[in-house]
Amino acid sequence: MNSQFNAKDRWMVVVPTYNERDNLPLLCQRVLECTVGMAHLLIVDDNSPDGTGQLADELAHRHPQVHVLHRQRKEGLGRAYVAGFQQALEMGYELIAQMDADLSHDPADLPRLLQVTHEADLVLGSRYVPGGDVSNWSRHRFWLSFFANQYVRLITRLPLRDATGGYRMWRRELLEAIQLASVHSNGYAFQIEMAYRAHRMGFRIREIPIVFTERRAGKSKLSRRVIWEAMWLPWKLSFSRMDTDKPPIRNPLPPV
Repeated sequence: MNSQFNAKDRWMVVVPTYNERDNLPLLCQRVLECTVGMAHLLIVDDNSPDGTGQLADELAHRHPQVHVLHRQRKEGLGRAYVAGFQQALEMGYELIAQMDADLSHDPADLPRLLQVTHEADLVLGSRYVPGGDVSNWSRHRFWLSFFANQYVRLITRLPLRDATGGYRMWRRELLEAIQLASVHSNGYAFQIEMAYRAHRMGFRIREIPIVFTERRAGKSKLSRRVIWEAMWLPWKLSFSRMDTDKPPIRNPLPPV
C-alpha cells in the first residue's frame, strides 16, 4: 500500500446487501486480504430474508474491521448507499469506497482506486475506458450497458465513459458537499445522479479501468423499474436546475 496515506486517511468500504448470504463470506475475506487491514468494511443489510444480516453480524464478531448497519426494509440500492455513506461519515472516515456484494467488483482493485485519490475527489472503476472490460456477460447485456452509458453522456454531457458503474471511491469532502439527504434515486440512476452532482460541483473525477465479472451466486437485482428510472433521470438532470449549479469548488480534471 502506498506509504503516503497516513492515519488520518482512514477508509471504509460500503457494501449494500440483500439476499447475498452465499457471496458475503468470500467478499469479506477478500476485502480484508486485499486491503491488508487498512480498510474497514460496512455491510448495509436491508433485512434480507435469507439471513444475510445475521451472517454479517457473525462476520463482524470475528473481524473487528467489519461493521454492520441493519435497515428495516428493502428500499433500493440508492437508499442503502446513502445510509452507508452517512454512517461512514459519522464514524470519521476520510475515504469511502463502494462496491457490489456479489463479487462482480474485484476487491484486488481497491488499492488501485485508493492510489488515485491523491489527485481526484471521486475515482470510478470503469468498464469502458481502455483496459476496462466485462466477463461472462451476454452480448445483449454488454451492448445494453454500453449504449446506456452513451445515452447518459449525450443527454447530460457528463464526461464519463461509465456513469452507471458502482465501483467507486469518494473523498469525504465530496460526499459532505453533495447533501446526501437530498438524493432519492435508486439503482443505476443513483450512480448517475451522484456522478452528475460531483461533476456539476466542480470536483475532480478520474476513471480507471476495471474488469467487471458477472455474479457467481444469487440473483441479479436488475428490474424494469430500475431500467426505467435510469432512462428518465438523465432528462430530469439536464432540465433541472439543481443545487449543484454553483461555481466549481475545485478545478475539475479534463474530460475523458
